[in-house]
Amino acid sequence: MSLYEKQPLQPSDSAPSTGRYVLVIHGGAGTMSKAGSTPAQRAVYRAGLRAALEAGYGVLCEGGEAMDAVVAAVSTMEDNPLFNSGKGAVFNVAGKNELEASLMLSKPPASHPDIPTSRRGLGVTLTTQTRNPSQLVRALYLAPTAAPHTFLSGASAETIGESLGVKLVDPSYFFTEHRWREHRKGLGLPEEPLPAHLLSEDSEKADHTMPPLDQLPTGTVGAVALDIRGCIAALTSTGGRTNKLVGRIGDTPSMGSGFWAEQWNRTEGSWVQKVLGKIFAAKQEPTAVGVSGTGDGDYFIRLATAATIARRVQYLHESIETATQTAVEDLLAEGGIGGVIALDDLGNVAMPLNCPGMYRGVIREDGVPKTAIFADDVLD
Repeated sequence: MSLYEKQPLQPSDSAPSTGRYVLVIHGGAGTMSKAGSTPAQRAVYRAGLRAALEAGYGVLCEGGEAMDAVVAAVSTMEDNPLFNSGKGAVFNVAGKNELEASLMLSKPPASHPDIPTSRRGLGVTLTTQTRNPSQLVRALYLAPTAAPHTFLSGASAETIGESLGVKLVDPSYFFTEHRWREHRKGLGLPEEPLPAHLLSEDSEKADHTMPPLDQLPTGTVGAVALDIRGCIAALTSTGGRTNKLVGRIGDTPSMGSGFWAEQWNRTEGSWVQKVLGKIFAAKQEPTAVGVSGTGDGDYFIRLATAATIARRVQYLHESIETATQTAVEDLLAEGGIGGVIALDDLGNVAMPLNCPGMYRGVIREDGVPKTAIFADDVLD
């Protein structure tokens, strides 16, 4: 059984169904150029996004957990060398891969009722051997005794993960020629010869003919899903920013910065407000949100971007579209580029960005994946 395969659910009376489900993903945001891209490049990225959407949809359409849907979607992108996560992770200044990931839920999954409501989520950083960091954070989140903390790093996280069934690989697995050349070029160093000691068997077999659209990326991959029980899960995974300092920790594993998921009780107004609301058919407001960010993570940390979006929806009663758009504008005003994906428990989705492009997509109950890359693209 895979790490994100559905588990038996609680009886329906303990996990009421909303009948609504949706998945939104991103594959990173940055300075990719439409003019500098080719139809073949755009097609292969859209195919990668569709594969991720379909993997997550396969979980949701059968009544599965939002948590398992986002792991399925992100694992697919982690295995795709075009995206800056897992196999496609960028190198740090020392020529090493240090990966990060996070998972957060608006409420505990119905398939694991023993998870405390206060558990919320978990981030990992500085991993070097976990093939799919998305599966590592899921395993750690579901093991509160083995991993009682909200943030773990390096060998400790990976050792616990391995004991829980998470697959570890040799660090050479993460080597890709394009990312290596970006790393060396960014430091002003010769790109060749390629480091033979880093070339894994998988790397030697890989097709490196399709260069990535984003050069020297700072982005991530992420997914946010709403399942039929009204649970929202947000998962983010990344290799960080190209040529980051050794040991640098970004927003991806930093709760409230690059990721967030939460639900709250609807505020009860006075009897007058209730009557007026019924008379004028007041619009229903969301009571849960999930967010995954991508871009220059240092700015997401400084502005607590993900949690701020939730606060704007909860306390300012803003729509998810307004709250996220304000957040990316605030990032840009401070000098940070990037974008976010977010959804609420009503099924509303937002995918704003403040840069030339963000790989993104959404899939709803009809099972039709819709994707876009550049800022002026229409989802199709």
